[in-house]
Amino acid sequence: MLTMNNVSKIYQTNSVQTHALRDFSLTVNEGEFIAVTGPSGSGKTTFLNIAGLLEPFTSGQYTLDGVDIGGLSDNQTADLRNQKIGYIFQGFNLIPDLNLYENVEVPLRYRGIAAKERKVRIEQCLEQVGLASRAKHLPQQLSGGQQQRVAIARALAGKPRFLLADEPTGNLDSLMARQVMELLEEINKNGATIVMVTHDAELARRAPRNIQVVDGQLADFTLYQGKPSLAATLDNKTVVASGV
Repeated sequence: MLTMNNVSKIYQTNSVQTHALRDFSLTVNEGEFIAVTGPSGSGKTTFLNIAGLLEPFTSGQYTLDGVDIGGLSDNQTADLRNQKIGYIFQGFNLIPDLNLYENVEVPLRYRGIAAKERKVRIEQCLEQVGLASRAKHLPQQLSGGQQQRVAIARALAGKPRFLLADEPTGNLDSLMARQVMELLEEINKNGATIVMVTHDAELARRAPRNIQVVDGQLADFTLYQGKPSLAATLDNKTVVASGV
């Protein structure tokens, strides 16, 4: 589904180079649910932005659903992003003057989807997140957890192959965070591939696979047949340990 090989990202100012990612290599298989953790400034957000085709990488190779991203024009990249990727953000990013139905509808209008098809998708997605009865409510009439559910419905309405969640529970209390995580788990069971950046260790442990990013490089912690293993790639050397 997603493969990065030796991807690097360098931010250049007049006098300083900042290496946000260093020879970052990762494969995400279709149907996986991966939690990405790591300290602030480690490169998590840069990885997510590159994965979501929101910013280019400096070097390396990135393939999404069989398409080599490095060979695409800006318009082709935008088309692929619209077709394949759904986003869930920490800040919800709902439009306050639009009701829930209209908020979910906005990206579908930009994609040129016909009104009849939009209606079907919106109703299905609001039902999936448990908010069909509140379709005419405004965002400020909902709790934080409910607003995040609307944001998830908006992401799902585009029928993406790949969901990217950037701290989706960061603005929620622990109870609402668990409810949102349960919804994401259900969506994953229904076939969506999910990559979630989080600082919440409890939620990260619920994902079948955990990726830790440190200094722009990867430490990959995966539960396999109930036994954890740790593979860390540092300075182009790979160290593997099992039973940790």
